Amino acid sequence: MYEIKKVLNHNVVIVHDSGKQSEYLIMDKGIGFGKKPGETAVPGERASVYSLQKKNERGNAREMAEEIPAVYLEIANEVLDQAEEAFGKIDRNILFPMADHIAYAVKRVKNNEQISNPLTEDIRILFHLEYKTAGCIRGILKQKMGILIDDDEVGYIALHIHSAIVDEKVSHAMQLARAVRECISYVENEVGKPINIMSLSYNRLMNHIRYMVARAISGEKLKVNMNDYMKVKFPQAFEMAETVCKQIERNLKCTLSDVEIGYLAMHIERVASDEQDEEYTVTVKNRPNHLQLRL
Repeated sequence: MYEIKKVLNHNVVIVHDSGKQSEYLIMDKGIGFGKKPGETAVPGERASVYSLQKKNERGNAREMAEEIPAVYLEIANEVLDQAEEAFGKIDRNILFPMADHIAYAVKRVKNNEQISNPLTEDIRILFHLEYKTAGCIRGILKQKMGILIDDDEVGYIALHIHSAIVDEKVSHAMQLARAVRECISYVENEVGKPINIMSLSYNRLMNHIRYMVARAISGEKLKVNMNDYMKVKFPQAFEMAETVCKQIERNLKCTLSDVEIGYLAMHIERVASDEQDEEYTVTVKNRPNHLQLRL
């Protein structure tokens, strides 16, 4: 049984569960209408229930639930509903930092203080489905508050959604996007020309770095070593890959396997040479049937 501790608005209440000795935030249509502290709250089948016992990277959930205006909690909840529909089970405790971000985003728009996000295009490619899902925030904010937000703000919401999917900090997703951006900038400087961000090879490079970092975190290792082949065939790309790997290790405080260098070199060579549609076929000798890799 839930006992109401505080009514935030008609649809949002803070309650206490006497059985579990825990507090929760419940969102359900009309659950707080005409209610007072001490009365019983009965959530419906479609109610959203959030634990207030947990802490997140921005603070205590209980404190944030009271400090953030309830309308932004509702908006964040709607975005998470869309994310859950798109990705299945997610960590919905991202609600509080997401709502907090939305509140500040709206404040910035009202004050004409919108901030730019230099990583928006990288986020759009790295976290494509998350970005697409985050786009629902445009319609929600326009309907509820008459606010229009730009692509940069959608990019930040996409990072929150990604965090909810993979259960990692939003700051880590931002660091990953920044690491990819630094890699691209470094390669552009080395080859002396910009890389087409709309190309397939660019998309592959970004996603390769994303999963390369994921492998480092999970401890997974690639089984085929391409280093000798790439070092001889494409020495410049291999040297750049070595530099990028060291830079990523420093920035993300992770350890990459040496085997990753050859694979990254292949993708760097591809974007540097504008070979967008050509498949690399590498024959690895001294293995049964001469293993071929298409990457």
